[in-house]
Amino acid sequence: MNVVVVESPAKAKTINKYLGDGYTVLASYGHVRDLPAKDGSVRPDEDFAMSWEVEDRAEKRVRDIVQALKGAKALFLATDPDREGEAISWHLAKVLDERKALKGIPVKRVVFNEVTKTAVLEAFQNARELNGELVDAYMARRALDYLVGFTLSPVLWRKLPGSRSAGRVQSVALRLICEREAEIEVFRPREYWSVESTFKTGPGATFSARLTHLDGQKLDKFDLANEAAATNAVDAVTSEPGYAVAKLEHRQVRRHPQPPFTTSTLQQEASRKLGFTTSRTMQIAQRLYEGIDLGGETVGLITYMRTDGVALSVDAVTAARRLIDRDYGPQYVPGAPRQYKAIAKNAQEAHEAIRPTDMFRHPSQVVSVLDSDQLRLYELIWKRTVACQMESAVMDQVTADINGASGRVTFRATGSVVRFDGFLKLYQEGRDDDADDDENRRLPPLSEREALNRLDVRPDQHFTEPPPRYTEASLVKKLEELGIGRPSTYSSIIQVLQDREYVVLEKKRFTPQDRGRLVTAFLENFFERYVQYSFTADLENLLDEISGGRADWKQVLRQFWDHFSLAVAGTKELTITQVLDALDTELGPHFFPEDGSGRDPRVCPSCAAGRLSLKLGKFGAFIGCSNYPECRFTRPLAVEGQGDGEAASPGDMGPRVLGNDPVTNLPVSVRKGPYGSYIQLGEAAVEGEKPKRVSLPKGMKPQDVLLEPALGLLSLPRDIGTHPETGDMIIAGIGKFGPYIKLGKTFKSISPDDDVLTIGINRAVSLLAEPSKGGRAAPTPLKTLGEHPVDQAPVQVFKGRYGPYVAHDGVYASLPRDADPETFPLDKALELLAVQKAKPKTGKSRSSSKAAPKKAAPKAKAAKAEDGTATAVAKKAPAKKAAPKKVAAKKPAAKKVASA
Repeated sequence: MNVVVVESPAKAKTINKYLGDGYTVLASYGHVRDLPAKDGSVRPDEDFAMSWEVEDRAEKRVRDIVQALKGAKALFLATDPDREGEAISWHLAKVLDERKALKGIPVKRVVFNEVTKTAVLEAFQNARELNGELVDAYMARRALDYLVGFTLSPVLWRKLPGSRSAGRVQSVALRLICEREAEIEVFRPREYWSVESTFKTGPGATFSARLTHLDGQKLDKFDLANEAAATNAVDAVTSEPGYAVAKLEHRQVRRHPQPPFTTSTLQQEASRKLGFTTSRTMQIAQRLYEGIDLGGETVGLITYMRTDGVALSVDAVTAARRLIDRDYGPQYVPGAPRQYKAIAKNAQEAHEAIRPTDMFRHPSQVVSVLDSDQLRLYELIWKRTVACQMESAVMDQVTADINGASGRVTFRATGSVVRFDGFLKLYQEGRDDDADDDENRRLPPLSEREALNRLDVRPDQHFTEPPPRYTEASLVKKLEELGIGRPSTYSSIIQVLQDREYVVLEKKRFTPQDRGRLVTAFLENFFERYVQYSFTADLENLLDEISGGRADWKQVLRQFWDHFSLAVAGTKELTITQVLDALDTELGPHFFPEDGSGRDPRVCPSCAAGRLSLKLGKFGAFIGCSNYPECRFTRPLAVEGQGDGEAASPGDMGPRVLGNDPVTNLPVSVRKGPYGSYIQLGEAAVEGEKPKRVSLPKGMKPQDVLLEPALGLLSLPRDIGTHPETGDMIIAGIGKFGPYIKLGKTFKSISPDDDVLTIGINRAVSLLAEPSKGGRAAPTPLKTLGEHPVDQAPVQVFKGRYGPYVAHDGVYASLPRDADPETFPLDKALELLAVQKAKPKTGKSRSSSKAAPKKAAPKAKAAKAEDGTATAVAKKAPAKKAAPKKVAAKKPAAKKVASA
């Protein structure tokens, strides 16, 4: 018996069918070990020795593999065909060797680019040894990311409270977004005008043309700078007695198809055309690669989706040309096959481009076996691949110059005609942003000296626009152009930036949050070299040199660490004041912009004497007055007039006296607190009692509050009236969750359409009579895995707050972190449910398995970011996911193995 290890259970099941009874195929579920999330896992002082630890979730997988190897003839490591896949195989071999499971058993590496029977069987016939150079490149990358994350993030925590983490590639991507936002903020629109006319030919055809010359001079973009200049141009146009075609230029151009997809271009195009996030694109592509059930046989529909290569195999090119000839005709087949070469700065190993495994498997043939998103992505890949081998499109471009009779004015009209559509018959690449384009404009037949009739003149006002914010597609494109990171990690990098609340994705474009801008400003001031685009790209080049055997990985680490450790050491004596002064200088124009009124935006609106600047507190940065503690004015770290509406004007943030309460004669004021704005009666505590306060209802802006409604809020809770059936008093008030009405022990929230100060008895009784929602709606299962063998009740997968889980008869069990809910097997689900059901009860329901475990003592930790970089997590940051509480028998202690 031969043992085969792949990464995913879906792939394991498929490959087991291809190989037959002589093989046992198991899944590692990705990496089985990693650097422990604590200081010292990479030790520069010991020549970059690294300690590895088998992860808890992987321990069972390793034991299963060890058990399967007893009596085995050979071990085949068939993880993915890239550096990460090579590293997973290397880790497996090391762990199994440490556990004495490989005595006399040969270990072979198997790689295949597509999960098809032919490709898999051929790969097993050409098994090879592990590639040490690829492993070295992985070791260098992992060490670099760990050292940056574990060294830089604690500096951020100490010097910039409220910051989350910093990563080698993550920080550079964040800088791109912040720099683009800074460009937008300093941008000042510039006015310009254009003049267009509609002309009519003798046969009656009409077309538009733009004024390009006035008084014999060519008009540049800003020559018509205002309405007066445009009006003068219009007068010159209308004064011409007649117009005629002065010059015609015909030019034939050929447009060539784009190369087949790489990881990066697939992410970009799926974002533009399908609206998918990068992570969603990769998730669907993974499913298409691992295999879909086609008539009882699981077949991979596309080749490996993590690649920088644009080459296609000879078989694929031949099949594409045959398909094109059959379905579109011989005129669409170019004379010679098209060959493409990667232009990315850091193209990885010579992988094939992303393509269908079978060119003749038309999207219409898999409609019944794919969901809508899978079908759309497969169709996109299929069309791009086939189109890349089609004939070029031929365009006739026409340019016509139209002169006035006096020669004072000249118009120009351009247009294109598609003479042969070529690849455009099947596919046309999308764009990140709209652009002026005459490509689809058509001109009627024209001839030189042909007289034309001018119908109208249209002066149009324009303003220059700032550079657009990055979309996911344009950010991925920019990162790849700069040679930063790997396309296979872009989706996780983008997700980390959002999870850390450094950026927000609004209307499909990234806007940096103030927290993200602070981190970027800090790094640019004190670690400038390490967020430079060229520095990060040069590191990627060095990693490529390592994978090619042209550089020593430890020497690369030494060169990096010598400089980086000195930079970190230089911040030890850095004071918070120095940090604040640097950030205040860097970000002052952002947080205190000039509004054109001549008012100094730095003057404190409360005391009118202090200067506003950045401050740091326990929970992060804010803006405060220099006259503290005499003046306690503060406002959130945001630009005035932006955000939640509570910073709309300077006076809104400080105490604003509305008047006096007619009963107590105490002042009534609106104030800003750490949890929002509120109304206060009185100035300070009286005989140890705090002044009465009440929060502003949601939607009530502090700058709009007047004395009368403030007094009404202070009078809450108030009696509305007695209930006609029970005779009990109905009360209205504002609580922790907003305005409410209460009858006995029954509470009902008041809708935004109702006013807590004016709601009457009839409306209150009506609200109380409405049926309760009864909590949240029952969750919708993601998938039904099958029937439970005991009671034939369905076993289903659900998406929970802390990740996917399986459920059956009131028992709930979390799926492993790297499990795919779409392909999780029933037998594994039954195992999870059985283990969960067997756990002793602790006074809580079995469903409480998803509750968060008790927090351990605060300790600086670092978590591996989704992009593979070690990014530190603040001491008090809540866990993103809560692990099920472990009460079963203890597992064997995680084994560590040090590697030089």
